[in-house]
Amino acid sequence: MLFRNRFLFLLALAALLAFLSLSLQFFAVDGRGLVARITLPEQKLPSALCLQCRGTRDTEGSSVKQAAYVCETLCAGLACWIRCQLNVLHFLILRRGRHISSLHFAKQLEKGLFLIVIVILQDDVVAVDPLRYLPSCCWSPLSLHLIPVNPVREDGLNPKSRKRIMPDLLTEPPAIDPVYEARVYCNIPTVAERSMEGHAPHYFKLVSVQVLIRHGDRYPLYAIPKTKRPDIDCMLLPSRKPSHPQLEAFIKHMSKGSAAQMDGSLSSLPRYPSHSLCEMGELTQTGVVQHLRNGQLLREIYINKHKLLLSDWTAKQLYLETTGKSRTLQSALALLYTFLPDFDWKKINMRHQWSTIFCSGSCDCPMRNHYLEEEQRRQYSLRVKNNDLEKIYVDMAKIVGIPTRQLRASNPIDSLLCYFCHNVSFPCTKTGCIGMEHFKVIKRHQLEDERERQEKKLYFLYALLATHPLLNQTVNRLQRIAEGKKDEVFVLYSAHDVTLSPVLSALGITEARFPRFAARLVFELWQDGKRPKEHFIRILYNGVDVTFQTSFCKDYYKRSIKPMCPLEKFVNFVKRDMFLIFNSTSYYDACRRRPL
Repeated sequence: MLFRNRFLFLLALAALLAFLSLSLQFFAVDGRGLVARITLPEQKLPSALCLQCRGTRDTEGSSVKQAAYVCETLCAGLACWIRCQLNVLHFLILRRGRHISSLHFAKQLEKGLFLIVIVILQDDVVAVDPLRYLPSCCWSPLSLHLIPVNPVREDGLNPKSRKRIMPDLLTEPPAIDPVYEARVYCNIPTVAERSMEGHAPHYFKLVSVQVLIRHGDRYPLYAIPKTKRPDIDCMLLPSRKPSHPQLEAFIKHMSKGSAAQMDGSLSSLPRYPSHSLCEMGELTQTGVVQHLRNGQLLREIYINKHKLLLSDWTAKQLYLETTGKSRTLQSALALLYTFLPDFDWKKINMRHQWSTIFCSGSCDCPMRNHYLEEEQRRQYSLRVKNNDLEKIYVDMAKIVGIPTRQLRASNPIDSLLCYFCHNVSFPCTKTGCIGMEHFKVIKRHQLEDERERQEKKLYFLYALLATHPLLNQTVNRLQRIAEGKKDEVFVLYSAHDVTLSPVLSALGITEARFPRFAARLVFELWQDGKRPKEHFIRILYNGVDVTFQTSFCKDYYKRSIKPMCPLEKFVNFVKRDMFLIFNSTSYYDACRRRPL
């Protein structure tokens, strides 16, 4: 053990941090733990306790010169223990975008000493909001506060320098904050996003990418009765914020799309939003910009860096599929335009998927419907037990002058989120106004419902059966490409929250937030250059590597130094392991076997 005495360890640790211009103070928590208050010069970082991190390995030609070791956060009451793959804790302190030091401490700490883990950051590599997937059990009773010594302006710029130190971040709260969560959900385009897509050892070759997206920001699907609809313009105007440098070119290119092949009713849908007053469910300019940014980010990684598609790419190398809503079609086209700028419309074949869970020809599954009904009963039970929520509904019903039951049926959170995301005042009547307190209570209940949903597992059972057809299609395609096929190397599914949410649940990514507007889930297939017959996958959610959060690969990194998951593990999960919980060996059997 590096330090046998707790006092000596703390003294040495404080001295090292002081050397880096950090000031460190410790406070006792119930006499058993420690809270660190750290002042970090010229930084504006989120606050949190411990980071469930997934790092990258050395990549030739990139700025990554040192691996961020894969670590696992274990939480139990007050204890927050860190178990590292290489028996060291790696702290990377970032200053003005460059590494200034790295400190290595022995893993072995005296029993009873709780170590606070700071943020692992890689210059130009790690997403700037990696704390989004913290396990909630780590949020209390310990906390970590990172405070700039010098004042940091709201735009993220130091007053002495115009150079951006860190993007403007939403500070992670220690507990459920409905306003913060709503802002995350809105996903308003502000600063450039950093992501972990496309990172692998230099001898690995990227051979396929499959992307599942949620459509961008939209107008509400429901209206609150007897109130004025949100006054939002769905015309695309490059001069109006949020905008994108390629928005005007996107509009012009969409007007030339008659040569594209569009399945069924897709050909009758508009290729971009164009109403001065948005229609119900219509994609907004914000939604278009969100996916223009997604496509641009993916292009820089997969086209410019990894050459997944060359300039003479063919229609057979793409697979595009969307549901029959204009917002999903337009989202797909927006992403595709910046991913493959000024693409040839004759190479575009957009397939129509009638099911929001993309079950195609395998939608007949009675037990899937059974578990969905049970999940809906759970939701209802939680709602009727929430007295605060009922009081809010009663109050809102009085304001708009309708029965409480009618207001509840109108799903007011959908409309209120639109007001919130577009910074429009909540509606008023002669009786009064719907306010932020109404919004907070409803949104908080929604978050509590998501938390209980993870605990009760009914939704998980539904998700396994709902997503198997889509995951099976994904696995089959990856296997074909691993065998040497060159078709459909880039796949884009444009879908909904009710598509992404069960996929995340089925994969076992339980810490992921509910899909925000323009959320993306990416499956990367890599070939080992040293062993060409071996293939691996990486799974990323909104730019964060969640490969080792999946149920089928969460233990693999403990036995391997490769920062990926073997393809066969994903194949075995989809072809076999998904059915074990149903005591079945096939999708057909699991869909018809009643629970014991």
